[in-house]
This record gives sequence, C-alpha cells and structure tokens, in this order.
Amino acid sequence: MGKDDPKKPRGKMSSYAFFVQTCQKEHKKKHPDASVSFSEFSKKCSERWKTMSAQEKGKFEDMAKADKVPYERVMKTYIPPKGETKKKFKDPNAPKKPRSAFFLFCSEYCPKIKEEHPGLSIGDVAKKKKNREKCEIILLQMTSNLMKRRQLN
Repeated sequence: MGKDDPKKPRGKMSSYAFFVQTCQKEHKKKHPDASVSFSEFSKKCSERWKTMSAQEKGKFEDMAKADKVPYERVMKTYIPPKGETKKKFKDPNAPKKPRSAFFLFCSEYCPKIKEEHPGLSIGDVAKKKKNREKCEIILLQMTSNLMKRRQLN
C-alpha cells in the first residue's frame, strides 16, 4: 500500500520476496512454536539465495513473472491522486495590490516623525508611530463616547 494513497495497488513481488516467503512457511512447518528474529532469518535466507543455482531460482522467477501480469493490469486502470501544485510564476508587470489602511497610515506619519526627530533609527520611528496610533485610537474612542452622550441628552 502506498503511504499517501490507500487505494494504490500493492507492489509486485520479486523472485527473492517469493523465496523468503516460502522459506518462512517451511520454517514454520518445521518449528511451529519457535520464534526467530527477522534479521537472523533474513541473513540465512540471503546466504541460501546466493548459493542457489539459476535452475532453482527459476521457480521463484516464474512466480514473480506470474505476479507481475495482474499488477500491470491493475496499474493500467489506477489513477493516482493529484499531487501538490507548483508555485505559480508571479508576473513582474502585473499591477500591484492596493495598500492597506495601515500602510497608508505609515506613509502619512513616518515622514512627519522623521521631521520632528531626525536622528531616530527605523525601530525608534516605529515605536513613535505605534504610540501615535494608540493616541489616535484613544482620541477616536473619546470623541465617539462624547457624541453618544450628546445624542442621549
């Protein structure tokens, strides 16, 4: 089964995989209660596979070829899910987006702060701008409260 797609068909088995599978079945028949570590078992199987003749391996290669046919048939009809799309190329000649209210505020007040305090760094200008912004918010709240009080009276 594939990691990403649970519907993906299981991969075709190699001749060595069929050999290991039969070795495992033989071992379980001979020793049904014995537990063997996979690493030891696979080492013994690989040594045995290396010493086998081509004629002995032929049986497992035929099994692999037989397994390959239905796998290829299923893979012809399998449609993988769409992957992630690549990032779109940005057109350098495209018009820019309109500036937000915050950027309009910054473009209005940064030059004023720099005129009042010419030796300030960019960080200090930002702090001053933040303080001014807070003051303006407080003033707006106060004026809106006054307007509400006048309407009530």
